[in-house]
Amino acid sequence: MNVIEYSKEYVKNRLINEKTGHDWHHTLRVLENAKRIAAKTNDVLDLTIVQLGALFHDVADHKFGYSDIDRKNIIESFLVNTSLTRNQIEHVIYIANNTSFSKGTALQTLESKIVQDADRLDALGAIGIARTFTFGGAFKRDIYNPEEKNDTISHFYDKLLKLKDLMNTEEGRVEAEKREKFMTQFLEQFYSEILGTN
Repeated sequence: MNVIEYSKEYVKNRLINEKTGHDWHHTLRVLENAKRIAAKTNDVLDLTIVQLGALFHDVADHKFGYSDIDRKNIIESFLVNTSLTRNQIEHVIYIANNTSFSKGTALQTLESKIVQDADRLDALGAIGIARTFTFGGAFKRDIYNPEEKNDTISHFYDKLLKLKDLMNTEEGRVEAEKREKFMTQFLEQFYSEILGTN
């Protein structure tokens, strides 16, 4: 059994109808980002864990009403039927439960740091902009409301423009810098249109 392909099918079925920007296609992009970052490191790592961490990072996420224990049980019940060791399964669960921005956790393993950077890259650049407005729409947030700090534009400042400086890997930082530049250009254009100065 190929555990990566087996897991892909499972995760795809769980996320295929997700509409907040944390969907199956987001997961695939995070997987590819993680593989690219891993390929640039000279340190010893478990690539299987990197890939599985990327695949499972949004499964049973708190945004969907699940707890860390829920997620642990769901991931564990699936992976226990594979050839993974107990330590590998626990590592995948650790990544899924600790890489989100809201956790604010100082990660302890290289594999988790790579997955976190890979996920954060997908929150930046053109894709990040698209996902931000998708998420805002799903949660019925205003696009822009200077009197309401829970609007979608505020999310750029509350989270997205902080990500570049929180990257764990050099490869992640380099790519984040490029994507953040595009994002700031978008915001400049947005405000010029709002203010009628373009």
